[in-house]
Amino acid sequence: MLLLPLLPVLLLCVSGISSSKSQTCEDALKTCSVVACGRDGRDGPKGEKGEPGQGLRGLQGPPGKLGPPGNVGAPGSSGPKGQKGDPGNNAVHAFSMGKKSGKKFFVTNYETMPFSKVKALCAGLRGTVAIPRNAEENEAIREVAKGNAFIGITDEVTEGQFMYVTGGRLTYSNWKKNEPNDHGSGEDCVIIVDNGVWNDISCQSSFIAVCEFPA
Repeated sequence: MLLLPLLPVLLLCVSGISSSKSQTCEDALKTCSVVACGRDGRDGPKGEKGEPGQGLRGLQGPPGKLGPPGNVGAPGSSGPKGQKGDPGNNAVHAFSMGKKSGKKFFVTNYETMPFSKVKALCAGLRGTVAIPRNAEENEAIREVAKGNAFIGITDEVTEGQFMYVTGGRLTYSNWKKNEPNDHGSGEDCVIIVDNGVWNDISCQSSFIAVCEFPA
């Protein structure tokens, strides 16, 4: 196909041999420009990516602006149920209003039960069975109980040696006349009666529960 554009030049060269003009074939070829005689070629294939330069890497630019918050996701599944916590001192509100004496607070629910259950009830509320350690506390327990109630004193460990359930020998007592007498050889617990005096009694009998807490 490239011969067609060169045909006039070739014809000119042939005719120039017999022509009187002095223009030669070489001169005619010189008048043919590359653009006029040829066609534009197509771009070659893209070369492979070169190796990275050896210069220092530029500093990292400042962070961009904070984007808008995303949509709130769906709530996750409920976690496992935790263990039941220990009862707080507010559990005493299950009792009637008590009475404060010194650094103690005495309360009762007027429920009667054996001494072992009284101890368990008070311990479960982080308290102890009411213990009168002086005349003022003894009177406060009597006013709260308004009836025969267990107090935290027994001789279950050693017969005839009454001690506090929290440990230690008695530092105060208010025994009824001729008491304690261990009637029937089975009176190891102590109750406070209406007038405030004490009487030893069977621990299996049921009397009012009175608990004490730090005030």
